[in-house]
Amino acid sequence: MSLGRYVLTRLLVAVPVLLGVTVLTFSFLHALPGDPVDAIIGYQSVSPETEASIRAEYHLDRPVWEQYLLWLRDALTLEFGRSPVTGRSVAATIGRRLPATLALGGAAWLLALAIGIPAGIVAAVKRGEPADELSRVAALAGIATPNFWLGLVLLLVFSVRLGWFRVIPPDAPLASLAMAKFMLLPTVTLGTASAALVTRLLRSSMLRELEAGYVRTARAKGLRERTVILKHVLRNSLLPVVTVAGLQLAFLVDGAVVVEQIFSWPGMGRLMVQSILQRNYPVIQAAVLVIGVSIVLVNLLVDIVYAVLDPRIRY
Repeated sequence: MSLGRYVLTRLLVAVPVLLGVTVLTFSFLHALPGDPVDAIIGYQSVSPETEASIRAEYHLDRPVWEQYLLWLRDALTLEFGRSPVTGRSVAATIGRRLPATLALGGAAWLLALAIGIPAGIVAAVKRGEPADELSRVAALAGIATPNFWLGLVLLLVFSVRLGWFRVIPPDAPLASLAMAKFMLLPTVTLGTASAALVTRLLRSSMLRELEAGYVRTARAKGLRERTVILKHVLRNSLLPVVTVAGLQLAFLVDGAVVVEQIFSWPGMGRLMVQSILQRNYPVIQAAVLVIGVSIVLVNLLVDIVYAVLDPRIRY
């Protein structure tokens, strides 16, 4: 099977998965007890005419299946209506918060790969030596340390005690130097555990590959050790790492709720917490849909990278 046909197949498989994400996103709020109108009006007494107009505005006077189809139509055009709490466009609210989350999650992911891949290679090549033992201890500490605790410690030491960083984000554009400096601490907080996981996984994978017959053959042919490690062993060892790295990317982008709260980062995680506390249902639905779709797309990207690294997977 060619790469193009394989990608097309994976795209077709992703369609029903995305449809299932929309069904679950729409259903989970309707499964909650109580009347959504009460949450929209803040549990206040209103006239029957006002209640009827609110039901008509949010299509709550239609059957559930028709509500879903109308909501799906609006979601496909990125039209999620207006928030009953703030009165602002839901799509505009998500659009303002999403870049901050993508920037923080992407930076943490790149930091995790920049640390985890070299550390995993060194640990595998230097098996049993002090460098390997040091990486194992550091990886275990990184995985075991809760990110909310690490974030609080970093804030206490570098922001409160030393004064090197701000406690709250500066009033500056996302692409500014001041914002990049502030983003350093949450990036380290978010990327530490992922870096440790990548290190341990790559080390284990490379140790298995180093025992393979093709490695002995490559060395017998006189290839340099660096070529054997980087060109042959590393490429075959990256398959499980790609899976974990893809899932970690989805987690870092979508699951940074606690870290965003600690550092007051204006991202999707903080928006979801605020929306839940305010019972801002349209924003919650839109945010959950964005998160679900991004996870499906990341997994699709992982499948494609898999096929590029190992052509056997296409068959």
